[in-house]
Amino acid sequence: MQSKMTEHSISYSDDPCRTGPSTNLAVTRVGVIGSGQIGPDIALFFAKALHRSNVAVVVVDVSPEALEKGRAKLKHKVSKGRDTGAFTPRDAAAMTGAVTFTTDYTTLAGAELVIEAATENLDIKRQIFAKLESICGREAILASNSSHLEPEQIFGTLRHRDRSLVIHYFFPAERNPLVEIVPGGDTDPVLTDRLMAFYESIGKVPVHVASRFGFAVNPVFEGLFLAAALAVEAGAGTVKQVDAVSRRALGLGVGPFTAMNLTGGNPITHHALEEMGDRFGAWWRSPQLMRDAMSSRIPWDVATRDEQVELPAAQEQRIADSIRGAYFGLAGQIVDAGIVSLADLELAVETGLDMRPPFASMNHIGVSAALDLVERYSAQFSGFAVPRCLTAQAGTGKPFVIDYVSRHDDGDVAILTIRRPRVLNALNEDVYVQLTEHFATLKSDPRIAAVVLKGFGTKAFVSGADVRFLGNIASPEDGFTTSQRSKEPGNLIEHLGKPVVCALNGMALGGGNELAMCCTARISRAGVPMLVAQPEANLGIVPGAGGTQRLPRLVGLTTAAEMLRTGRPLSSREAVECGLVHAEVEGDLISAAVSLARAIANGAEHVTSIDAGPMVVPDSLPPVELGHRSMAIDALICRAILEGCAMPLAEGLRFESQMFGACCATEDMRIGVRNFVENGPRAKAAFVHA
Repeated sequence: MQSKMTEHSISYSDDPCRTGPSTNLAVTRVGVIGSGQIGPDIALFFAKALHRSNVAVVVVDVSPEALEKGRAKLKHKVSKGRDTGAFTPRDAAAMTGAVTFTTDYTTLAGAELVIEAATENLDIKRQIFAKLESICGREAILASNSSHLEPEQIFGTLRHRDRSLVIHYFFPAERNPLVEIVPGGDTDPVLTDRLMAFYESIGKVPVHVASRFGFAVNPVFEGLFLAAALAVEAGAGTVKQVDAVSRRALGLGVGPFTAMNLTGGNPITHHALEEMGDRFGAWWRSPQLMRDAMSSRIPWDVATRDEQVELPAAQEQRIADSIRGAYFGLAGQIVDAGIVSLADLELAVETGLDMRPPFASMNHIGVSAALDLVERYSAQFSGFAVPRCLTAQAGTGKPFVIDYVSRHDDGDVAILTIRRPRVLNALNEDVYVQLTEHFATLKSDPRIAAVVLKGFGTKAFVSGADVRFLGNIASPEDGFTTSQRSKEPGNLIEHLGKPVVCALNGMALGGGNELAMCCTARISRAGVPMLVAQPEANLGIVPGAGGTQRLPRLVGLTTAAEMLRTGRPLSSREAVECGLVHAEVEGDLISAAVSLARAIANGAEHVTSIDAGPMVVPDSLPPVELGHRSMAIDALICRAILEGCAMPLAEGLRFESQMFGACCATEDMRIGVRNFVENGPRAKAAFVHA
């Protein structure tokens, strides 16, 4: 098994700040204009993400006082991270040293990316970008962190509008993963794609949004504030009560009034709501409550950190129904506007606003019930539109389809991405179904010669299967059926008739590794300390998606048995050495995966396929130290390995499903799953070995 890709099959850079040939974006210097509320946080994000690549970050402001405040703010946040252990002292020093604060615009000459985060004043923005265009090179990307203004307005006077767009960060910019990428009508589409790939590669969750005032997420954020204010004005409750109920009803990290206090958002929201009234309809306006707050400059009266706000059940329900009706309606209105896909809005709202996602929430209560809440809200507050997409979906009697697997093609190679970043791309029923549908389509697509399968982001390919569904398995028969169903996409991948290269952009645990092993070849980022593992034994379950059968055939019985029985992980280097992974990749993983997939398809590269025949197995497996793990589950895992691997692969996979079903009848499986859900993956379950 090779540990290094051959030259003809590689096309990628060894620069970690450079994405692949089709999304080539080199960054050595980043500029940030504005040292006010958000500029230093944007600078800190770049310093955190890129300091190890020696990328310089320059913050420019006309006010020396603002620069000193920004420098102090950045240093305080880095020091706090160092003190809590989030940053090593060495990294903390490098982050601080990477950022320069200056009044001198000419220091931005040579910067490849400059982000304006100075003001929402259109005239000032235009003055800033006129100056930047005269200083920065023709290839520099000029972006605005505007929260509302369309790129056509901001950049309309520039000569090179093809290199300009909005990149909208969310509070706090150094920690909130979401960025809205908003190109204008003249923005080069290739540049947009490159920025999407670049931001994903440095740890953000970029969402592509078409140009419209407020973009996709702020109308939800500001619309929910308006709905909360109107509820107070209608006498439904006090500011403190409505804030608390909104938080509980929508799963918000903080309520809408608390968010205004934390972000200092009153002035911007006041102006935005007035502007939205002119553009979007009569419901949109700055409420009297906001006008009073602007005049008094007194913070909103919200609950303190530990204060409990209790209401009579009927009052709580009325407020909650009103807020949910507004929320579902707002999300549907944005989808109706056609500026963002349903799946992207779902991801953006959940990620950027830290709340339950809208369409999954509607599916949970039933789409017809969600429509009823919106219609009741519309009847109470005139001018609030009932979304067409919600009415149409309710008419089907089916839930909304939320895409968690996306596809885009690079010539004759299809790239599939599993995208559930908040749970590190964990597999659930929807992902299994969508993978099966995508691969069934690709199997018969004559334009596609090969496939690359990847996870979104940099942390995980797939962190495993969603454990919560295991608690719903009622019998061994249910367990057998569940295991068989989880094998369907992997079996389809294995017999696709076209090479499938798994790009392990991060860890592949449990079901993630089982899915990867179905692919023709696996490559990974270099230097990943924990790349693959089968940790099911720690949870008190038998691997159910092929792990006990494919892992021994790929790495040998002894290594596989130890991994399966103890959950021991492998680093990327160890995975290459034992033959599980084809190669480690320095640089752009996806370009390397596309090159390898294409090379396998045209015969320029050869990889050994899994042997589907029976294995020669011993009478017993070498002893391992089980520690706290269940002896009852270990016995089933050993049976799955020894008896299953003695069969042809197809029969062994079915036998594994039987062993998974048998584990579902054990007490230890219930103990392990309950412990995981209640205490997390690091807590050791108190198994009873039965």
